[in-house]
Amino acid sequence: MNNILNNFRKFRKTIFYDIFCYILAGVVSCLAFVPFHLTYLIWISPIGLFLLEVKYSGQYKKLFLHGVVISLIICTLSFHWMNYMLVVFGNLPIVVAIFVFILYSIFFNLKIPLFLIIFSAINRKLGRHTIWSAGFSVLFSELLTYQIFPWYWGNAVAGHTILAQVVEFTGVIGLSFLLFVTSYTIFRLARITFHPILSHKNRFILYLKFASLPLFIFLTFWTAGFLLYNKWNTMQPVAKKKILMIQPDAPLEFRDGRFNESMEKLMLRIEKLAIKGGEELGKPDLIVLPESGIPFFSAHNNQATTSFRPYYRYWFESMIYLLAVRFKSNVFFNEIDAKFKDGMISDEARRFYNSSSLYDPNGNRRGSYQKSFLVPFGEYIPMGEKFEFLYDIVPQIARFIPGSSLDLITYYKNKMEVPLFEKPHLKWSDTSFLNLNQIKEYYMDRVSEVEEAGQFLPLICYEVIVPSFVRKFYNGKMPDFIVNITNDKWYGDTIESYQHLELARLRSIEYRRWMVRSTNSGTSVYIDHLGRILNNIYTGLYESVYYSAEIKVIKSPPTFYVLYGDLLAYTYLGFSFLYYLNFILISKRKI
Repeated sequence: MNNILNNFRKFRKTIFYDIFCYILAGVVSCLAFVPFHLTYLIWISPIGLFLLEVKYSGQYKKLFLHGVVISLIICTLSFHWMNYMLVVFGNLPIVVAIFVFILYSIFFNLKIPLFLIIFSAINRKLGRHTIWSAGFSVLFSELLTYQIFPWYWGNAVAGHTILAQVVEFTGVIGLSFLLFVTSYTIFRLARITFHPILSHKNRFILYLKFASLPLFIFLTFWTAGFLLYNKWNTMQPVAKKKILMIQPDAPLEFRDGRFNESMEKLMLRIEKLAIKGGEELGKPDLIVLPESGIPFFSAHNNQATTSFRPYYRYWFESMIYLLAVRFKSNVFFNEIDAKFKDGMISDEARRFYNSSSLYDPNGNRRGSYQKSFLVPFGEYIPMGEKFEFLYDIVPQIARFIPGSSLDLITYYKNKMEVPLFEKPHLKWSDTSFLNLNQIKEYYMDRVSEVEEAGQFLPLICYEVIVPSFVRKFYNGKMPDFIVNITNDKWYGDTIESYQHLELARLRSIEYRRWMVRSTNSGTSVYIDHLGRILNNIYTGLYESVYYSAEIKVIKSPPTFYVLYGDLLAYTYLGFSFLYYLNFILISKRKI
């Protein structure tokens, strides 16, 4: 035993020890996350951070630098797709893109070096290490640092279906707390095991003393997850809805000079997929097109979309209308919407929304939602409205403005059975010689009386991975289900789409509602209220497909997380801060 400890002490003085810690904290955590899903490895990953803190205790500059290295490793291994986005979306040279990626990895993942600094500072002030300081430090670092692509240590823990259920109360941040408390316990038990002078009896007593509370915490989480899983797994739905998703694999942009030809092929492809899927499913209750399913254009005919460089296209609206009246179904789709700033009617004063709208079974335009949580440096430049020259410097960045409403989208149903349509259905190609008014006149006898069927929660792309934002949609009424439309094509054939999905599925657990995740180029899925992928079916990347399914409508009151968010985590932080502050003040008085 002494030889082992002596060798370990020598090893700790070398650079290889630091590299070992990097591998444990960085590489192992990546293996526990998408796409490897080796969830069980996550319980030992934070030990790399604990080992570094022991070696560099109180050396805050070194701890910060080691935290930065681990951030770079995690980002390089798990989030390398950002380089692809910077090159394709940002149109940056690869060398510049790598430099920007390094800056991103450092400045928007400060939670890791911050954890090491806070954890070391608390332990030094207390004069001892505790599981509470590990839990406090991870909660503080994750809740109070800004991330462009928000991921949490708890997301890797959520790969365990039973433990994932507790996010209904704790949010994903609660799983981060559980992870670090459990991992730190494993770390301390290992140190007790290899302690050179402890007798077997004293070692056993220390095991019981140190492991009892963490074991109780872990079992509490697991038991709560087990009970919640069984509760919701047996919950009977009040209704079922037929949903048809169209994954068109629309191109990002057209650069070959054949814009109209390419759009024509895209429209025909969407129509073909929708007709095939709609006939297979019967009459869908809702047809969903993804973000940028029809890129660049608007079906909203108003002054801002038709003036100057027009974005409104009647043949786009005609396609949505034709799908709605053909199947007497709701159609939810993405478009560009616009308004004029400060009432000034000019191209310079025009501002755009990333918007999604619903047409009812009669083809009438109903509710819409403008994306509220925009992606910085992707959909807008921070402070860009105040310093407009920034958009001249980086013109490839979109100039969207956030929507101001977080309302649910109402969808509709036919009051009575709609008789069969005796005339042949028009097709989108007919828009080449028929305008929208003529198409509506053709379908005049198809008009039926409709009524509200329910409401769903609309989320556009990135918004779905921000739990604190999604809960804001609750305004006294719970949705029937969640619809998340996404375009991940900017990230190419990478793991980003699967990571996006993995982060998104926890919203179904937080709300206890099914989710329809409709993507432009994959992967589209249906997620149940326990966060499980329906039938484990994922549409492939870069595929043009339709995906139809029957989802369940769960009626239940708002969950604790929907009502109170991360209240439990902030409460724990508050009480812990007061305890640490009181301890420090008492220690100073004794001196």
